[in-house]
Amino acid sequence: MADEKQTKPLSRSLKTMYGIGDFGFTLMSNVDTFYANIFFTNIALLPLAAVSVMTTISAVVDLILSMMYGAWMNKIKPHKWGRYRSWLIMTPWIVPFLYAFEFIKVGDGIVSIIIMTAAMITSRIAWNLPYIANVAMINIAGKTTQDRMALSSIRMVWTALGSVVYSFLGPWAVGLAAQAIGQKNSYAAVAFVFAAFMAFAYFLHFRMFRGYEETGEKEMARLEREAREKQAESKPVQKANALAVVKCNPHLIALIISSITKYAVLFLVSGTAAYYFTYIAQDQNSRLFTIFMFVTNLIGVAASYSARFIVGKMGAKKAVYSSYILMGIVMLIAFIIFNNVGMVIVLMGIMYFALNLSCASEPELFSNCAAFSSERVGYDTTGTVMGLLTVPVKVGIVLRGILINAALAIGGFSASVDPAAATESVKRGICVGFMLMPAIFVLAGACILIFGYRLKPQQ
Repeated sequence: MADEKQTKPLSRSLKTMYGIGDFGFTLMSNVDTFYANIFFTNIALLPLAAVSVMTTISAVVDLILSMMYGAWMNKIKPHKWGRYRSWLIMTPWIVPFLYAFEFIKVGDGIVSIIIMTAAMITSRIAWNLPYIANVAMINIAGKTTQDRMALSSIRMVWTALGSVVYSFLGPWAVGLAAQAIGQKNSYAAVAFVFAAFMAFAYFLHFRMFRGYEETGEKEMARLEREAREKQAESKPVQKANALAVVKCNPHLIALIISSITKYAVLFLVSGTAAYYFTYIAQDQNSRLFTIFMFVTNLIGVAASYSARFIVGKMGAKKAVYSSYILMGIVMLIAFIIFNNVGMVIVLMGIMYFALNLSCASEPELFSNCAAFSSERVGYDTTGTVMGLLTVPVKVGIVLRGILINAALAIGGFSASVDPAAATESVKRGICVGFMLMPAIFVLAGACILIFGYRLKPQQ
């Protein structure tokens, strides 16, 4: 990295506006998170088995590819505006066109399933590349723990704000679209519009990061110069190897596994929330569900903003595993008293505070792992390690597709049953997915992080 890139302070726009792309990403992805499963079962009228197959296939493909994106970015020739920064404008504009087809049922039978599955796979490829590049830029622009936490914290504030805005804008937009073009096509329309905003917001990130990363031309000149120097010294030129980066770093392995449990919580809770409020809270007009999303996500904004101060006092690792333990405890209590809707909302609000705090603190742990792996293998591993931030997300999505439908099947759920006539078995099955499974996952994650991640910042 050129010296001027190493010393350039964070701009005011980065300190305040970095994360607006994640705001747009959250608006867009929440259409899938909150409505995909219920769209497939209740609107597209697909059987649970078909929904499980299509969501699992797309999620597994997405997971496999996500393991490769970061290393691939490290290996290929950098593009015009930089190795990572360029991706902020290269593929986001494709996403709206691909994403909409996830919510369009073309005909009946296998053809519609194939089209929706293909849309899920291709849209993820188009948005994962800029997402990873966006996170990698935290390490490129932030050269101190304070700078990186400032960027991570404001990014999570914007992410949480995206959830807050979505809590009322999302259902309103779906309802408005349903009145205009019919319920069957409403989700596709909203997915397209929100994805288009995400593409524009990532362009703003592209502008903010100008001058913090070498252009492709400058990086190629530097790499060629370093290669000549190593050749003159008879030293081999190191090539990026994702397996070597992970293999040399047991702390990174523990961090990834523990992070998987957190995202299992996120997607299980988000994916079953609509079922909880429909079949247990008897919230047929979705007003209570909208309030729940608004309040819990507003709490997430507070957690994200306070993350930099909490990490300053506790350290990133302690902040994360303490959050995990708190999440597990309150969800177990909520499962026991699941019929007390008011208390469940309070407890799940505490859970969302802890969840957002852990999300804002976690990139610092990955940054430490990137530095550790870079020192061990002898070359920059920023893209490879920071790219692995998406792997737990993708595993969480895989688990969502399997576990939500498993929980519904355990309870004997059927979309044809009137919510007012839901049995105790159906309600229990929903709560297993909404509270019990997530609690077990995240408590296991706390243990893995405590005993498996032992990397000190000074290392």
